[in-house]
Amino acid sequence: MFLLCTKCGLFWRGLLHDLSKYSCVEFWESAKFYTGYRSPISICREVKGYSLAWLHHKGRNRHHIEYWYDEDSILQAVVPYKFAVEGICDKIVATKIYRGKSFELSDVLLHWNRMKSKLHANEKVLQFYDKVLTDLKDYGEKYVENSKYLKKTYTEICEK
Repeated sequence: MFLLCTKCGLFWRGLLHDLSKYSCVEFWESAKFYTGYRSPISICREVKGYSLAWLHHKGRNRHHIEYWYDEDSILQAVVPYKFAVEGICDKIVATKIYRGKSFELSDVLLHWNRMKSKLHANEKVLQFYDKVLTDLKDYGEKYVENSKYLKKTYTEICEK
């Protein structure tokens, strides 16, 4: 995660990424439901019906789109650039980890397309993720990790 964020021009975001995972609620739940090939949060939700670790995590980590909206609200904030890019890096790295040796760049877009319908996020942010993850599939990681490309794409979609 650190390396990808750094390549995208976000050294500090990569360094500080997901520090809340060391909190008691996130650490112990993740340890209990860890398998190595699937999110412990998903497994916990299946077993208990909810995940306290996820509720804690999304409320403290601004790179998660879920941080920026309230399900009961009409208004959804536009995720600021550095957190939107960190969120994309997070999706890429997480998909690589969970897919392992069978990872392909198109897997990130497939995962994103499965989950985005559950999000109540700002439409511009969803479009930004769509564009970057489609370009990742079509042009490769080096193309999208370019901070000029990311800033230009974010500006064209989220700041108009």
